[in-house]
Amino acid sequence: MRRLLRYATNAALLVCSTSMLAVESKDQIHFLIPAGPGGGWDSTARAVGLALDQGGIAQRVTFENLSGGGGGRALAKFIENPNRYRDALIISSTPIIVRSLQGVFPQTFRDLRPVASVISDFSCFAVHPDSDIQSFKDLVARFKSDPRGTLAGGGSVRGDTDHFVLARALQLAGIDPLRVRYLAYDGGGQAAASLAAREINVLSTGFSEAIGQHRAGLLRIIAVTAERPIESAPSIPTLIDQGFDLTFANWRGFFAHEETSEASFNEFVRNLEAAVTSSYFEVIRERNGWQPHFIAGEEFTTFLLEQEAQIRTLMQTVGYLEAESR
Repeated sequence: MRRLLRYATNAALLVCSTSMLAVESKDQIHFLIPAGPGGGWDSTARAVGLALDQGGIAQRVTFENLSGGGGGRALAKFIENPNRYRDALIISSTPIIVRSLQGVFPQTFRDLRPVASVISDFSCFAVHPDSDIQSFKDLVARFKSDPRGTLAGGGSVRGDTDHFVLARALQLAGIDPLRVRYLAYDGGGQAAASLAAREINVLSTGFSEAIGQHRAGLLRIIAVTAERPIESAPSIPTLIDQGFDLTFANWRGFFAHEETSEASFNEFVRNLEAAVTSSYFEVIRERNGWQPHFIAGEEFTTFLLEQEAQIRTLMQTVGYLEAESR
């Protein structure tokens, strides 16, 4: 598989203004975020929450960060406590599929009610601003010359998206993905701090998690997994620009408890659509380089089933999942 999943560019976007949506103000919306502050889940949930608040869609928006187990601790708590979370939302992304396939999570998205995907975020690779690694080809050369001394890191567990996207890119350059040394951190914020402290040589993370620090000179992005340069950051090269035929975008979306009523579920869909099509959210989305990716309800569930099959094949390709016996 020479090209990863094109979620951002191929997904259908439902385009409509908030003025077209008949949305009644909801008393409160609570978000459970399965990681600490500063990462992609946190920034996306809070951006949606801001749009809900600023647009008068919700009278009160609250957030709960609960890290641990690569998101598994929060997921288990959400599922096991219907009285507390029956009318709440938990944010997740591609890792819920990856970790379920690996057996890290006993739960899957099937144990939740998929409400809506709201954005997708390209992956990127970044180095310390003072690093002599100037390009992805330089990074490949470093891994080849010193595989034991070259450390990668990311905000997801081993074998998850931050890990396997980098491993797949290096595999295309002739490097055994199973020999890539990767340190897992509790979210993109901690991983970026590790890069700043020079504990790792390269950071694999979401583009939106790194672009602010790139602009501030705190790190330097050497490649992004988009098909073409991102409009808000055209000087950052893609992997394709550098000769590696690889694209990837990680969706982020929201799930409700399986005991959520049909009325509450439909209200969540309407509220999320109103939020992500608002001018408040559009400003944040463009600043972070997120791609529009709103799909809801049954369409979102179908998307998840299709992605599960694609991710299974991808993980088998890089050796992170055993091929199914025929």
